[in-house]
Amino acid sequence: MDSSLHEVWQAAAGSPFVPTVGKDSQFLVAFVLVVLSFGLGGAFALNRSVVNLPVLAVPASLALAYVTQGSAPAPPILRAVASSTRPLYQLLKAINFTNKVHVDVTENGLRFAADHARVMQGIAHWSKSLFTTYTTNLPPARPPTDDDEDLEDNDDPGPPTFQISLPALLETLQIFGAADAAARQAKSDVDPYRSNLRNYRSDAFSNQTLGMSGTCSLSYPQEGEPFSIVLDEAGVSTTCNLTTYIPETPDDIPFDKEDPPFKIITSARWLLDALTELAPTAPEKLTIAASRTEPYLRLTSSGGPLGSSSVDFAKGRDLLETFAVRRRWVQTFKFDIIKSASEAMRIASKFMVEVEGSGLSFLDFRFVPYAVCEDDVEGEDENGEGDAMEE
Repeated sequence: MDSSLHEVWQAAAGSPFVPTVGKDSQFLVAFVLVVLSFGLGGAFALNRSVVNLPVLAVPASLALAYVTQGSAPAPPILRAVASSTRPLYQLLKAINFTNKVHVDVTENGLRFAADHARVMQGIAHWSKSLFTTYTTNLPPARPPTDDDEDLEDNDDPGPPTFQISLPALLETLQIFGAADAAARQAKSDVDPYRSNLRNYRSDAFSNQTLGMSGTCSLSYPQEGEPFSIVLDEAGVSTTCNLTTYIPETPDDIPFDKEDPPFKIITSARWLLDALTELAPTAPEKLTIAASRTEPYLRLTSSGGPLGSSSVDFAKGRDLLETFAVRRRWVQTFKFDIIKSASEAMRIASKFMVEVEGSGLSFLDFRFVPYAVCEDDVEGEDENGEGDAMEE
C-alpha cells in the first residue's frame, strides 16, 4: 500500500463521510422521487389552480430538485487560462531530467518538483500571475480532533497533489512551436535559395517571436482524473488529457535556510559561463569553495582525463551582489548533476525567471554533495582545503 494513500486514510478516520441516503438505497429513493415528481406535476397540469400550487407543484419541484442536486458535477479543483505557453514551457524545460514530475495545486500557482536518484531536486513554480484566469476549488483544511493526539502523523493532508509525465507535458506545451517549425520547413521547400541558417531562424511574425502562441487552458477536475490541457489557436482547438498518477515523491533534500554557512547572490549567467569554461576538461567532480579571504569563490573541476581547472570570482558588487561567509565552506559535487541546471541558468537572473508582464517566477535546485571523511576534514583544517570521498 502506498504510504501517502495510507496517510490520507488515517487522516480521514476521525471524520468519516456518511451520506444522507445509504448506498444500497440510493437508486430506490431516486426512482421514487422521480415518479412522485412526474405524478404530482402531471396532476397539477391537469388541474391548475392556486390551491393546487402548494399541494402539487411545489412538492413536485422539490422532489425533482433533490434528485438532480445529487447528480450535479462538482466544480473542478483547478481551472486556469494562459495567453502564452512559452513561459510555462521554459520553466518546465529547466527541470527536464526525470520522467515524472510531482505537481502541487495551491492558491498561488502550481509547484512542479523533479527528483533524480535522491541526489538532485529541481522545483519550478507556475505563479498565478502567468495566467489571465486562475481559479481553484481546494478542499478545506481538516479541523483538529481529539484523535489527533493518538496519531503518529497528525499533519493536514495539504493541497491536492499528483504525478504526471514530464516529457508528455512538455510535448503538449510546444505543439504551437512545432507548427512554426513545420511552416518554416514548408517555406524552405518552396524557396531552395534560402540558406540553412535562415531555414531554422524564427520569422519576425512567428508565434515564438511574438510570444503569442494561442490560448492554453488547464483543468484538473477531481483527484485521480486526467490533467486536461486545451490549446486554441486561430479557431483550431487541441485537447490533451494527460494521465495522473498517485504521488510517490520522496522527502525534500534537507537545506537549512535559516542558518546557512554562506550566502552568495550572483547572476545565473555568470555561473553558466564558469561551468562552460570548466566543461572542456570532461570533469567528473566540481568543488565549490567559499571563503572570507581571497579566493572568495572558487569553482574547481577534477577527475577528468584532461586534467583540472578552476575559475575564481572576485569580490565586488558588480560580480557578487551579496557575499556573506561566516566560515570557510568546501563541498564537492558530481559535475553532471550541476550541469543539469544549465538550462535554468540560461533563462534565469539569480534563478528568478523574468516574464514580461507577469512578474518573477522562481527555480529552486538542491544537490547532494559527496560524503567527506574525518581525515579529509582534518586536512582541510590544516591546509585550508580537503578532498571529498564518494558515498
